[in-house]
Amino acid sequence: MTEFILQLAIAVIPAVLAITLHEAAHGYAALAMGDDTARRAGRLSLNPLRHVDRVGTILLPGFLLLFQLLTIHRVAFMFGWAKPVPVSAWKFRDPRRGMMIVAAAGPAMNFGLAVLTALLLPTMIAPSAFGYFERLLFLHPIAGALAFYFILTNLVLGLFNLIPIPPLDGGRIAVGLLPEPLARAWARTERAGILVVLLVVFLLPRLLAEFGIRFDPFGEALDTVVPWALRLVLTVAGHHVGVGDGRYI
Repeated sequence: MTEFILQLAIAVIPAVLAITLHEAAHGYAALAMGDDTARRAGRLSLNPLRHVDRVGTILLPGFLLLFQLLTIHRVAFMFGWAKPVPVSAWKFRDPRRGMMIVAAAGPAMNFGLAVLTALLLPTMIAPSAFGYFERLLFLHPIAGALAFYFILTNLVLGLFNLIPIPPLDGGRIAVGLLPEPLARAWARTERAGILVVLLVVFLLPRLLAEFGIRFDPFGEALDTVVPWALRLVLTVAGHHVGVGDGRYI
């Protein structure tokens, strides 16, 4: 039972922190450009309860978490969302560009948190990013696991939100970059966007896998990008990853 609670905490705490700070970053970015809507709604807060969405933050992640811990005894996959921070784009000098900056603030916060956490980790030489974390987990099992999952969660959350489909942050960034006629058309897809993401990224790959068909573009992209991103974060933080013969100092 104690191990179960520990696994639960190691999975939940990094996710809650990453999502809370992601949402707060949107609100602070909007405030910096003159929109106090999030502040008046009480969303400029580091209290996770302020950002809870009953379905996206509690029910769906809770089901995925318990199902995996009870079946495969580890957390291999998580998905969820927080309550969107309210933004009044008309208060910006340039609403389209303003929304783009607000959207970019969330992933930027996640990437910044990943680097900041890596800066706090002990310096070691490792042949790969995962090799570094294997050694870290061996030396500091609990603290190492929290650091690893916090960095990984922030990277995956930031990268996922950069998918250029509204209402994800990447979709709103795309709306700010596209020529106005295309931007208007792309913005109109927002209502159906989350359904497209759920279908293409999560449901369809698993359904097709039951028939022996491999179709998981997002999963394959993550398999390629996440190791690169982990190595980049560790390198930026001053760790020697992917060099030497694997000895640790």
